[in-house]
Amino acid sequence: MSDVSRLPGLAEHHWAWQAEAACRGLGSRRFFHPAGERGEDRAARDEAAKEVCARCPVREACLRHALRTGEAYGVWGGLTEEERRRLAARRSVGAAA
Repeated sequence: MSDVSRLPGLAEHHWAWQAEAACRGLGSRRFFHPAGERGEDRAARDEAAKEVCARCPVREACLRHALRTGEAYGVWGGLTEEERRRLAARRSVGAAA
C-alpha cells in the first residue's frame, strides 16, 4: 500500500461552493456569449446573467475563482469578462503603488 500521508488531501474545498450556485442547472447560454454576439443582444444576455448572480449565495466565491483562475469568458460572480479585466487591472495598479 502506498504512503499517502504526504499528499495534499482532497481539493473539494476549491470547488464545493459551486453546489450552492444559483446558476447551477441553468445551462451556459445565459452566461457565455455565442461567437459574434454584440450590442443589445449581448447586453441583454449579460443583464439576465447578472440577475441570477445578484441572488446567488456564493457570488463572492465565484468572482474570486474567476479572478484567481483568469476566466477569460462569460459572466462570473456578477461581472462580465471586460469588467473582470478592469477590476484586475485596478488591483494590479493598486498593488504596485
